[in-house]
Amino acid sequence: MAFTPLVGTLAYLWDRDRDAVLLVRRNARIDDDHYGKVNGLGGKVEPDESIVDGVRRELREEAGVELVDPRLRGTITWTNFGPKREQWLGFVFVATSWTGTPPPSNDEGELEWVPRTSLLSACTNPDGDDASHLPLWEGDRHFVPLVFDDDPRSFHGTMPYDGDLPLSWKYERL
Repeated sequence: MAFTPLVGTLAYLWDRDRDAVLLVRRNARIDDDHYGKVNGLGGKVEPDESIVDGVRRELREEAGVELVDPRLRGTITWTNFGPKREQWLGFVFVATSWTGTPPPSNDEGELEWVPRTSLLSACTNPDGDDASHLPLWEGDRHFVPLVFDDDPRSFHGTMPYDGDLPLSWKYERL
């Protein structure tokens, strides 16, 4: 069977001066498949739109910023993901330069600057204090550290899900 995914972007704005990352707390719409989760910004790529144009548009729409230097950190395939068990191909970016100031919220929920150390701690210690503050998708704990590490190579991984739970994670660097 052919893999026919939804194609999307996921971006993390990293304010290096404050060492903080902009995340969205998905609490605006109870019918949101991501309701109650905290994650980066992004969404589906539109027809006739490049991946880079898509991430720029999403950050403009969701955070009111214009990306200056989006850097592709990796790609991930998610299968049977979430309540609708969708197939996704995600392009994961980090950006350290942009123009504009994010508002306190958007249509999906509250935007908040989270110390990068707290985000990484929530990834490595899911039962710690940061985990209750940052209810991440369980699978995010595997790849978010790769977004912020010092390895200049991109990662390319696959993460099959069973609804809300990741079944495995494997990746390689190129």
